[in-house]
Amino acid sequence: MVDQVKLFPLRTVLFPGGPLQLRIFETRYLDLVSHCLRQNTCFGVCLIRDGQEAGKPAIPFQIGTLARIVDWEKRQDGLLGITAVGEQRFRLLDTSVADSGLLTGNIEQLEDPVDLPAPTQAESINKLLDRVLQVRDLGYHLLEDHRDRAHWLSCRLAEVLPLELAERQQLLEMHDPLERLRMLKRLLPELNV
Repeated sequence: MVDQVKLFPLRTVLFPGGPLQLRIFETRYLDLVSHCLRQNTCFGVCLIRDGQEAGKPAIPFQIGTLARIVDWEKRQDGLLGITAVGEQRFRLLDTSVADSGLLTGNIEQLEDPVDLPAPTQAESINKLLDRVLQVRDLGYHLLEDHRDRAHWLSCRLAEVLPLELAERQQLLEMHDPLERLRMLKRLLPELNV
């Protein structure tokens, strides 16, 4: 099934279940936020393949994640601050550009992976996750802890480990959470896969 969503290309990779905090200042993205809040819909987040976050519309990667706004505030600097949480991964089929410069995409949602149990992790991994989930400034306090599930664990580690954006994108594109964990093992040898 093909859906149409408003897109927010960024210099970040959003994983399913992960938090995303943004400061909104461009009119096209204020309109996007307003639309999503009024209609209770998601917007699509894609890593930028070519271009910039501000100004002319960027060219996004084909695989992205739907994001649902869970909180918003008018910040002291006068900008709109939003917190969104990643939902379903999607494949971008094509895009169009509105007069405002906002990208809209036709997407197909990708199947969720089988919800496999995660292998029991070393204490060092659990301590890392404990610290991450307490970081309020990044929105992790909004997440439920499902480290016993391979998909959740692999997504959280892919978000917080020191990776290049291209590596994060490659991890997002993987369907198998155990494969994602195996790829992450090179950074965390104590990771049990």
